[in-house]
Order: sequence, then C-alpha cells, then structure tokens
Amino acid sequence: MDALRVCLYVFAGVTLGTWLVSVLTREYSWVDRIWSIVPVAYVGIFAGAAGFADARLDVMFALVALWGIRLTFNFARKGGYAPGGEDYRWAVLRERMAPWQFQVFNFCFISLYQNVILLLITLPALTALEHPGGFGAADVVVALIFAAFLVGETAADQQQWEFHREKHAGRAASRFLQTGLFRYSRHPNFFFEQAQWWAIAVFGVVAGGLQWTVIGAVLLTLLFVGSTRFTESITKSRYPEYADYQRRTSAVVPWPARG
Repeated sequence: MDALRVCLYVFAGVTLGTWLVSVLTREYSWVDRIWSIVPVAYVGIFAGAAGFADARLDVMFALVALWGIRLTFNFARKGGYAPGGEDYRWAVLRERMAPWQFQVFNFCFISLYQNVILLLITLPALTALEHPGGFGAADVVVALIFAAFLVGETAADQQQWEFHREKHAGRAASRFLQTGLFRYSRHPNFFFEQAQWWAIAVFGVVAGGLQWTVIGAVLLTLLFVGSTRFTESITKSRYPEYADYQRRTSAVVPWPARG
C-alpha cells in the first residue's frame, strides 16, 4: 500500500474520531489534542516508505518530531489534555451561534478542515518521496532555518508561560504580555509555528521544484490569519488598552515597535 493511501486512511480515522468524541463529550478541542501528534505520524509514514534510507526525508521526519515533542509538552503543561481543557474561543462562538450552526461548524471546520490542513502541511514529504536525491547544501540551510524557528517558538512559549504564572500570582506588570519577543510581535509563537511549516514546504521545493504540495503552508497561514483576528477581537473586548499595543506592535512578523 502506498504511503499517501496510508495517510489518507489515518486522516479519515482521526477526522471521524475527533468529531465523534467531540459530539459525545460536548468538548470541542480534540483536534487540538492530536495537532502535535498526527503530522509526525504522516511524515514518519513517508520516511518509512523510503525505508528510512532517504536523508532528506529522515531529516524532515526528525525535525517534525522535534516540533511535535515541543508542542505536545507546551500544550500538556497548559492543561490541554486535562478534562475541561477546551479552547476558550469555542465557548465564545457557541454563544454567538444557534446550537445547530455550531454543530455544522464543529464538523466542517473544527474536525474536517483542520484535519485536512494537518495532512496537507506534511505533503512536501510526499514530494521528497517522489523525488529522491542527495542531501545537499540547500537542505542543510533549510534544516538550520527550521531549527532557528523551533528555538524561537520555544522561547516565545516559555515567555508566555512565565508571564501567565506571574499573572496568576498577581505579580504581572500588565494584563497581557508585552515584553521579550512580544515587544516585537503580538504573536511571535504564531509566526514561528507557521515559519517551520514553510521550511518543510521549502524542503519539497528543493527536492522537486515548486509543487502543489506547498498549498498546506498557504492554508495554514490563512488559518492563522483568521484565528489571530478572532483571538484579538476577544482580547480587545477584555482589555481596552490592547488597542494601543496593536497600534505600536507588529501583528505577527517580529519587527521593531512603533513609537
């Protein structure tokens, strides 16, 4: 059985599974719980199809595995796997939608569309599988860039974690994080997350030129655009001073703050 077909079976299983569990538990963050796990499995399937003998695919698999380990750890320490660990934004949406509307949204967007993206972002590994070749200087550069983005996201998440611990203890200097990497971007962790998957897309370009499999990185970016706008609308409604932070700080791409 070819690797893509195996991935499609996994995709069908996790899509149906996350939807059914969300309906049964009335908790709608099950895709979040498999977000850092399933892409590692997909890339592992493609690397395994080459017998783990293709250097480019092996490096892609190792990098994605590191991405998954880091993200799983960060999600777990925030209580994402604990009962009641649902994304707070879904509760806001439920208040704005009729019950049947939210259930349609749950199936079409939360369960189906997000799982589609989780598969698509890994398909540059399919391109690498279909275009085997030597692991060259371009691959080394892309791997180093991915590693730099991984370090950046780790730092951003750690700063966010420490801030919320201080806020919970009543020692935070402000009501939302504005220092460290967050001085240069309102969402540096979002930037580095997307950038890592763009690096994976570039591996596919190095292997076989510009291919349709880059669409995963494009759709992931569009997902983050919509998610960021929705998240910020909630934050701004809670903290009016957030508007000034928006005015002087880049939304996603780290950039020197405006005066």
